[in-house]
Amino acid sequence: MEMVTLTIDGQEVRVPAGTTVLEAAQKAGIDIPTLCFLKGINKLGACRVCLVEIEKTRGLQASCVYPVAEGMKVKTTSPLIREARKAVVELILSNHPMECLTCVRSTNCELQALAKKLGIKDIRFKGENTFFPVDDSSPSIERNPDKCILCRRCVAVCNQVQDVGILGTTERGFESIVAPAFHRPLNEVNCTFCGQCINVCPVGALKEKDHIQKTWDAIQDPDKFVVVQTAPAVRAALGEEFGLPIGTSVTKKMAAALRRLGFDKVFDTDFTADLTILEEGNELLERVKNGGKLPLITSCSPGWIKFCEHEYPEFLENLSTAKSPQQMFGALVKTYYAEKVGVDPAKMFSVSVMPCTAKKYEIQRPEHKDSGFQDVDAVLTTRELANMIKEAGIDFLSLPEEEFDLPMGISTGAGLIFGATGGVMEAALRTVYEVVTGKTLEKVDFTAVRGLEGVKEASVDLPPLGTVKVAVAHGLGNARKVMDKIRAGEADYHFVEIMACPGGCAGGGGQPLVDAATRMKLPAEYQALRAKAIYEEDAGMPLRKSHENPAVKALYEEYLVKPLGEKSHHLLHTKYTPRVKYAALAGEECKK
Repeated sequence: MEMVTLTIDGQEVRVPAGTTVLEAAQKAGIDIPTLCFLKGINKLGACRVCLVEIEKTRGLQASCVYPVAEGMKVKTTSPLIREARKAVVELILSNHPMECLTCVRSTNCELQALAKKLGIKDIRFKGENTFFPVDDSSPSIERNPDKCILCRRCVAVCNQVQDVGILGTTERGFESIVAPAFHRPLNEVNCTFCGQCINVCPVGALKEKDHIQKTWDAIQDPDKFVVVQTAPAVRAALGEEFGLPIGTSVTKKMAAALRRLGFDKVFDTDFTADLTILEEGNELLERVKNGGKLPLITSCSPGWIKFCEHEYPEFLENLSTAKSPQQMFGALVKTYYAEKVGVDPAKMFSVSVMPCTAKKYEIQRPEHKDSGFQDVDAVLTTRELANMIKEAGIDFLSLPEEEFDLPMGISTGAGLIFGATGGVMEAALRTVYEVVTGKTLEKVDFTAVRGLEGVKEASVDLPPLGTVKVAVAHGLGNARKVMDKIRAGEADYHFVEIMACPGGCAGGGGQPLVDAATRMKLPAEYQALRAKAIYEEDAGMPLRKSHENPAVKALYEEYLVKPLGEKSHHLLHTKYTPRVKYAALAGEECKK
């Protein structure tokens, strides 16, 4: 590898050729402020905040896009640089709503932090501001263009990472705006509501649709019996909102916090993740044995489902008909559990805590009313749950460790690892292996499907079925690669796991936000750190295979009878809807 030596602020730095000045400075421990830059996603030099002086070069240069050269001499701080950076940020602030105290990103805003860091106490540039309507058409995401700073991070993640491509910069000059084509609202384009745009937005221009108040209203209603379920990935990220390092699991403190918020019962989505494996695993076996549609493709990611409905409608029959664990839980809590405890399901209010913004969309799909009611009434993101805990004045770090309630709080390690990319596949293989072979699986870790490689492939010998070929993809850009390969007849997979978000649920659009500076300094990708916490908790659990869950066994014995049975089919399975590909031109069609 060719190496380059340069000097930054008098410090000699040696880096590979092709490295940018910003990356070289980071390696040397020299901090250069950024705004539009996002590691691995967005390198535009658009905001001009990362300006530096380079000897023998005219003017100031954007360090995030300027490549290093042998013998280069760089200054990252000087009166000229400081003044230029302040002027750039002041210009951005001159056309930005001053709503910091009421903004969802207050105290967690990269623009706010940068203004403070640069010592900005006044804005010298006064003038007219642009005003655009808020787009709250989506059930999952709210877009406020007035707060947009045109950093284009959301455009980059939507186009380059997710390969959905519904966002772009339109108009010119002072009227420039990031929006879908023709200024269509999000609900009228083929947005998957994955929320990755929220995860990369440095300000409050994008946020999830708020379900906090409707949850408080239900909790405070004496006629409501309010139950809550928590997704696997939430426990590996919630602690970040209270100052704990990324990758700290807070499962039992989370259960204690939910109880103190006033929920009548605190359950775990891992319970129905185990149930999903029983239903989906048997569905796979049935298709393999009886010549059904293959590959079987997982269905627990609502962002992926909507993407498939828009982009690959010819493969809807390949999707598992199993509902997501969230929706299975919602259907069962208003039927099985309501009967078990003698509560009128009409008085039940079902809340889920999810790492995912698309889950807010999923609960209002018309297919999800098999209990006779809306299966899930409200979805809180990990961020929203943290806000409720703070609002209630709960000292999260001082809470005791408590268990989930029974019976829908019992789970296995297999249900837990749904929170990481490859987790559904691994959980399924743990169960399918024992069901098919009749042998005990001694080594339950299928490491071939773990990790952040975009697409992972593996083969598993399952006599008497033979060799089963599997694939795992996370992020919709990688999903497209897998689906295009299947469409072209270049793959002969039996089972495919697809998660809409990079890193799977650990990197969901509703998880705690990780700013650009933190991303650059982490020892690994933040999704990998959260996944590590999930796998470590799985390794310490007494039960690690879904079919060993005693509460799931009891559920079948008492209520469902058997996997893929009549009652299971009615409550736990669903259908899908082909949607037009270019929904921006279809108006009402996309709102279905």
